Amino acid sequence: MAANYTNPIVRWIDSRLPVFTMMRHEYYDYQMPRNCNYLWSFGAFAAITLMIMIVTGIFLAMNYTDNTLLAFTSVERIMRDVNYGWLLRYIHMNGASMFFIVVYIHVFRGLYYGSYKSPREILWMLGVVILILMMATAFMGYVLPWGQMSFWGATVITNLFSAFPIIGDPIVTLLWGGFSIDNPTLNRFFALHYLLPFLILGVVVLHVAALHIVGSNNPYGIDMKGPQDGLPFHPYFTIKDGFALVLFFLVYACFVFFAPNYLGHADNYIPANPLVTPSHIVPEWYFLPFYAMLRAVPSKLGGVLTMFSSLLVLFVLPWLDTSKIRSAKFRPIYKQFFWFLVAACLVLGYAGSQPAEGIWLVVARVGAVYYFFHFLILLPLLGKLERPLPLPTSISEPVLKGSGPVPAGAHAKPMEKA
Repeated sequence: MAANYTNPIVRWIDSRLPVFTMMRHEYYDYQMPRNCNYLWSFGAFAAITLMIMIVTGIFLAMNYTDNTLLAFTSVERIMRDVNYGWLLRYIHMNGASMFFIVVYIHVFRGLYYGSYKSPREILWMLGVVILILMMATAFMGYVLPWGQMSFWGATVITNLFSAFPIIGDPIVTLLWGGFSIDNPTLNRFFALHYLLPFLILGVVVLHVAALHIVGSNNPYGIDMKGPQDGLPFHPYFTIKDGFALVLFFLVYACFVFFAPNYLGHADNYIPANPLVTPSHIVPEWYFLPFYAMLRAVPSKLGGVLTMFSSLLVLFVLPWLDTSKIRSAKFRPIYKQFFWFLVAACLVLGYAGSQPAEGIWLVVARVGAVYYFFHFLILLPLLGKLERPLPLPTSISEPVLKGSGPVPAGAHAKPMEKA
């Protein structure tokens, strides 16, 4: 039923296209578990960062030239001659890192609180699709400045597909647009880098729609039992997320204005030269754990399969974890192994930044083995062997403990079916 809006223009539009009623239902009346903490703000951070990346990317594309002879100088022209071009580029360049930071935190929050479990399997899988599309977009964007690390990073990564028998070489030729990395390669990467963020945006819309169907998870990992367990998204969570967003933008601004190149690589300020190979080819920091897994396996095909499998295993995670308890707050053994997983990913990231030799190769192999052990062996066993702690009877019981009885509906509007 359409809401009775006082503004006649809004009422006229809504009676013909109920967009305001839909937004009110999805973002005003939508019930959130009342115990959601600031870790639940990172999904909003990711959506806002995506919009910033799209807007700044459109303006940068207006001044970028996707030609191997002009790409590097066009980026320098953006930095020096375009009005506020330096700001646009630094916001966009550091926005990629901010995007991955908030998404990685969002993913690990889901792993800790069991947000991938029934009935949120499709919601989780859509999130994994977003992560993979992000990685493809970021890789292609890193190539566009056409610096030394751009060129050689593209050379290494695209050559990985040649490890696949029969189909590998045709895929590499398709990506290159020829028989070497040259102008057609840059044209393709620029077109795809421009297109993929809009595809990500479409998957994000599906992700949010799925979220509003099954509802948000919460730190206790239990479902809302009644109106006393929830709060309307607005104003309670818009205020909370707004405050957290201010802090996020402060961190973002510190990188943009005070350390814009801290998360990048100095070699990318050298024009691409196919005749000079950098002493140490490394991708951006957010790819380093996967890069470490790639190099940990002696076989090229084995390394490629290991790297891709590290992402694909996340798709089947809802069925690998056999525990019926979602949140690690009530799983004392799993909680310890979760932090082992976090440590393994951090160690893999550092190992990926080091030369693939000596102790760092051993460290990468140990980290990769634990990563797959955690998902493929540990989670199925823990679900059957672990004895979880007793769950609260409702979300409001621990939150409102000691505050006296809470009348139904006293603190929240009646819940609606999404």
